[in-house]
Amino acid sequence: MGSARKSSGATPRIASVAADLVAHFDQRNQTQDGKAMMVTMSREICVHVYDEIVKLRPDWHDEDPEKGSIKIVMTGSASDKALLRPHIYSGQVKKRLEKRFKDPADPLRLVIVRDMWLTGFDAPCVHTMYVDKPMKGHNLMQAIARVNRVFKDKQGGLVVDYIGIGNELKAAMKEYTASKGRGKPTVDAHEAFSVLLEKLDVLRSLLHGYNYGGFLTGGHKTLAGAANHVLGIPSQGKGSPRDGKQRFADTALAMSKAFSLCCTLDEAKALREEVAFLQAVKVILTKRDISALKKSDAQRETAIRQIISQAVVSERVVDIFDAVGLEKPNIGLLDDEFLAQVRNLPERNLAVELLERLLEGEIKSKFASNVVQERKFSDMLTSVISRYQNRSIETAQVMEELVAMAKKFKEAASRGEVLGLTDDEVRFYDALANNESAVRELTDETLKKIAHELTDNLRKNISVDWSKRESVRASLRLMVKRILRKYKYPPDFADSAVELVLQQAEALGESWS
Repeated sequence: MGSARKSSGATPRIASVAADLVAHFDQRNQTQDGKAMMVTMSREICVHVYDEIVKLRPDWHDEDPEKGSIKIVMTGSASDKALLRPHIYSGQVKKRLEKRFKDPADPLRLVIVRDMWLTGFDAPCVHTMYVDKPMKGHNLMQAIARVNRVFKDKQGGLVVDYIGIGNELKAAMKEYTASKGRGKPTVDAHEAFSVLLEKLDVLRSLLHGYNYGGFLTGGHKTLAGAANHVLGIPSQGKGSPRDGKQRFADTALAMSKAFSLCCTLDEAKALREEVAFLQAVKVILTKRDISALKKSDAQRETAIRQIISQAVVSERVVDIFDAVGLEKPNIGLLDDEFLAQVRNLPERNLAVELLERLLEGEIKSKFASNVVQERKFSDMLTSVISRYQNRSIETAQVMEELVAMAKKFKEAASRGEVLGLTDDEVRFYDALANNESAVRELTDETLKKIAHELTDNLRKNISVDWSKRESVRASLRLMVKRILRKYKYPPDFADSAVELVLQQAEALGESWS
């Protein structure tokens, strides 16, 4: 062990290890953003590795424990030699470093240790461990567990072996599985590469018949064509005509996971641009919010943003409007000119997909707090798409129906101005007019008066958490009934109208309480 320690601490070797670590960690973070730990044999080697890394990345260093991207965490005291003293911290500072390292957003990205933080320490955002110290058995498995915690889009932990712990790892894994340990603690990069090739083969077969060979220079047009081709894949057996889309998306996700685990291999790097292209196609096919990236999309978009990195395809490809060469409409919008452009797109399957997602997003956006209209247009959209998926109607017909629906949506969204009602009054007007009998028996002016009075009275009487207090709901229900009787709302339908009005009031949420 003494000779091994001496050779592993030799300056030329440390410089070589540091250079490899920096290059590998940079590459790793292009595909999977996260943090890393480096384990060495001695405190002196910790410092030497630190110094060599900082020579290559001086901006990582900062003397302030609250700043900097790299730190050493080790035991020590004021009597330690001068080499070690700058890296000896008090217990309180170590606690702060631990908190920084566990925070995915904190710039502290790399920690060098000898023994500390290898057991009983949990930082799920750590995705790589660089091992330059003989380890075995339980201690080895505990150390590996540091990088194998589930976290957001993290595909798996990676152990980089600089010292030769392969046999010890096999023995530890055997002991681990014999003791009924669950899961597979490590994935070999070459195994992941085999999976990558398998998934690429499936994706290429799904795109058979569409020539995407020019994707390096074809830009958005090639992406749009590929997505359009996948959407046109016929059903296999009982599945929906869109099961080609699902197969492509599932396979592309598996491809991304495999790539993130083998991306530092030269043979994987050679496939980088094609992986990026296929992942971009997947995002176009599956991205639901096409007008802006919301937090709910973050996990879905992480893979493409990281895999593409410096590849030829840009981040903008996730926008379906860019892919088909359209400017984003100014939603309110859905004007005749834009609808005509969509109707005439050569990528017919993708055009249907675009209109469906646009309408779905607009229904949620414009009618999120209008119970009646949200249900009406959601049901309408579901019906049209369901008939399309079951091949009851063809692409041309579904396109016409979606365009007609878009025009109805535009009219419904601007009804307040036509009726002379505020947005809130329109919502209650719709709740009252949902019943055809009421519309026939009462004049439009009467319905507007009821809507105005309901809005005014409900606004005055609604309190915080009213919807959870049955006594308050009961009094509001009586108030609504009195107003409906006052205007002779058809009694046979009054109860359902009351419940719908209360649902509508509840949908307005905190804006009223």
